[in-house]
Amino acid sequence: MKQGTIWRVNLDPSVGVEMKKNRPCVIVNSNRIGKLPLKIVAPLTDFKQHYKKVPWMVIVEPTKENRLLKASVIDLFQVRSVSQKRLVTKLGIIDGNIMDAYDNVFSDESIRKEQYNCVRWFDGLGSDEGQEW
Repeated sequence: MKQGTIWRVNLDPSVGVEMKKNRPCVIVNSNRIGKLPLKIVAPLTDFKQHYKKVPWMVIVEPTKENRLLKASVIDLFQVRSVSQKRLVTKLGIIDGNIMDAYDNVFSDESIRKEQYNCVRWFDGLGSDEGQEW
């Protein structure tokens, strides 16, 4: 159960619009942290064209290593901590470049830029281009 591995995770029960059911998730926490039997995971979902505009959606193409069957995205907006008992089956491993993209999404500069863009959009100073999500 190491960082960058993809597991089928039982996300039920869920509340509201949280992702639900058994689905692939990437373990994103460092292997060096945590004493409790918990993992921080980010769920994967089917790729859709408009996700290219969404900064927290990381596109993953299927490979022999990750064992995904179709193009997917890691939804970093739905990162959560789960008990290791929820991890059902190991599926594969994510390419290191994708983990770099995860680090970039959560970098201080990236967060500041996104916060600034949101404030501008809500204040009506920016356009709503790219805001269809």
